[in-house]
Amino acid sequence: MKTIQKLGLSLAVVIVAGFIINATQAPVSNQQERGNLTPDESYSGSKKMLNDYNVYALPMPEGLNFAGEAVPVSNPDIRERMDRELLVNTYWQSNALLLFKRANKYFPIIEPILQEEGVPDDLKYLAVIESGLTQAVSPARATGFWQILKGTAREYGLEVNDNVDERYHIEKATRVACEYLKKSKERFGSWTAAAAAYNAGNAGVSRRMKSQNVDDYYDLLLGEETGRYVFRIIALKEIMKHPAKYGFNFTQDDLYAPIETYKVGVDTAVTDFVKFAEGYGLNYKILKIHNPWLREPHLNNKSRKQYYIDIPKEGTYTLGN
Repeated sequence: MKTIQKLGLSLAVVIVAGFIINATQAPVSNQQERGNLTPDESYSGSKKMLNDYNVYALPMPEGLNFAGEAVPVSNPDIRERMDRELLVNTYWQSNALLLFKRANKYFPIIEPILQEEGVPDDLKYLAVIESGLTQAVSPARATGFWQILKGTAREYGLEVNDNVDERYHIEKATRVACEYLKKSKERFGSWTAAAAAYNAGNAGVSRRMKSQNVDDYYDLLLGEETGRYVFRIIALKEIMKHPAKYGFNFTQDDLYAPIETYKVGVDTAVTDFVKFAEGYGLNYKILKIHNPWLREPHLNNKSRKQYYIDIPKEGTYTLGN
């Protein structure tokens, strides 16, 4: 066993030695600023998708802030924590590129709601780190773009049951997140602390502030998850606002496009969503893609509640026979 371990270590050293990492500031070329990627010619004469891969140390951006609240990067611990999240999220390229693509599709839904609710635009990046802008479900059963727990959803007026789960409804869930964040802001006095409370809970942040006799997020000693939380939001905000600066090359056509829909009101039961979808030239899959809050292939609606179902514009999808 020891011999095998030594052999494995030797091979690892040889492999690592085969990579050259340039730890210098990355220059941003005119090509990168345009967001275009020109493939290089490989040694075989065929085209490569990427330029030679290098890893660069990242300079700390000037004027970092969250919702207009300055990040105190002059403090050594804050600077190191910020640097970590910038590096991790810059060099997890596949994930970041997917976030760029999804943001182009979903930010136009989220942004106007934040504005209507009086919540700073920076809070949209909270949804980015919570769910990656997907209808995710956490091990704790927090659900949707904003990762809302069942109890919180019901407290804020969302319907959650086996038939309908409005945590999957992007617009309604965004409004609930706004209400929660505004209450946290009123309680703690800053959007930074409000964002931390979205992760750790209002009671959790309040308890730590009281026990440590501080009232600023950046002065708190927190666990790993909440301690990184706001820094991750700020890092993704910085990267997503300046893609070329961080080496991401794409055109508008590479991004996922928003899909135009219209709303159909329903105030009765729907016995079969397959037939309902066919009535609008869709199939059940597409109906569910645009209405993930409908959890079953029928709608009970004993209370005759008014629901609005999103229907994509005719011609958006090409269906088989």
